Amino acid sequence: MAYQSPEQSGPGDILIFLTGREEIEGCLGELAELLPTLPRTASRLTLLALHAGLSTDEQLRVFEPAEKDRRKIIIATNIAEASVTIEGIKFVIDCGFVKIRTYNPTTTLASLSIVPTSIASATQRAGRAGRTSPGVCYRLYSLSTFQSLPRTTSPEITRTDMTTPILQLKSLGVDDLMKFEWVTAPPAESVLRALEGLVAAGMIGEDGRLTTVGEQVAECPVEVNIARMVNSYLVLPYKVSLVCFLVQLFSSKEFKCGEEILTIAAMTSVQDIFIIPDGAPGALAELERRKFTAEEGDHLTLLNAYNAFTRYGKSSTWCKSHALSFRALSRAVSIRAQLKKYMQRFGLPLESCQGDAKRVRRCLVSGYWRNGARWMADGTFRSVRGNTTLFIHPTSVLFTRKPRTGWVIFHEMEETKRTQIRIITEIEADWLLDYGHKYYDKHTGSKV
Repeated sequence: MAYQSPEQSGPGDILIFLTGREEIEGCLGELAELLPTLPRTASRLTLLALHAGLSTDEQLRVFEPAEKDRRKIIIATNIAEASVTIEGIKFVIDCGFVKIRTYNPTTTLASLSIVPTSIASATQRAGRAGRTSPGVCYRLYSLSTFQSLPRTTSPEITRTDMTTPILQLKSLGVDDLMKFEWVTAPPAESVLRALEGLVAAGMIGEDGRLTTVGEQVAECPVEVNIARMVNSYLVLPYKVSLVCFLVQLFSSKEFKCGEEILTIAAMTSVQDIFIIPDGAPGALAELERRKFTAEEGDHLTLLNAYNAFTRYGKSSTWCKSHALSFRALSRAVSIRAQLKKYMQRFGLPLESCQGDAKRVRRCLVSGYWRNGARWMADGTFRSVRGNTTLFIHPTSVLFTRKPRTGWVIFHEMEETKRTQIRIITEIEADWLLDYGHKYYDKHTGSKV
């Protein structure tokens, strides 16, 4: 079929699929520069973005009908692939890639990676065009490439950290994983690493069954590393073997930061509370974000933002004036309330550190000790496990700063053109030794 531009094909809006916020903002910038070069007879264009980092009002703009003699160009992540239907889309442009979460069992690190999409997803994207009238999909890759794509996206269980799923299976009484009939079996190394981590964290005993703390953590609706932080600021009432040391290294007298850890656990469970638009509004939003910035890093910055949100009445108007996402913060309030019920159910004290950031950071290490990294002279970081070269994500408050100690822990990795780490906090090097020095690396024979 001969190529026809949208102008030749008649009216209708355009939906472009890209992989993430950074790519979307770059595309918007390039299109904005090209707008003045359009022929006078061409339709005027309205450029819009659609991704999780936008405010609710900004996301709802894509559903508004285009003005007369104008055409919408919506640049979106795969959130527009199946989650929403936008009326008026006649043309779809598919880049052929998608950003998904993957897990490397060798380094025990999870990351967001850009990979080729699947045939099923490409078909779904094409289906966004012409839902109410004939449409056209332009794929930015050849037919042979399309035919070589995987038929479907690989099941999440094959590319995820198995720690939480195995903990849940154990809590359901499935103690013999060798006899468990998986619908799609996870990689053997992922299962092995998860079991090693659970034993090291004191959640599975030497008999292969859940310990008391393992049973408690299995009931908490958060990731295991976050649950370890919630549990680790006090001595828990169970007998500990030689390797079950992680969750109770510090007593309640030493930590006393349950209130703060609950908030941080909730805030790391939601995405993009800070809204940074393009242009001049973006500069003003950045100034607003600095009001919450903690020099120690992002976890305490998130804590400051949450505390301010609750202090000023959980107001949507207040959020808008401070470039914060009301929806994300409201979700964090709900998650925190759920976690608090679990804490109260298990009789865990909810005390505040009264502004003692050191206590909070030491408690963070108890959950993130495998996500440690050290600063290098070239401005990059090296991961403690795997010695991977890492870059700080531009959204981090430490993006332009060298950590005073040279050591940090991070919440997650994201792989685009380079491997970036997100939600970072400065720590002392010897805090990592408190947690990781007994964890034996089967591959290298070294302790990390």
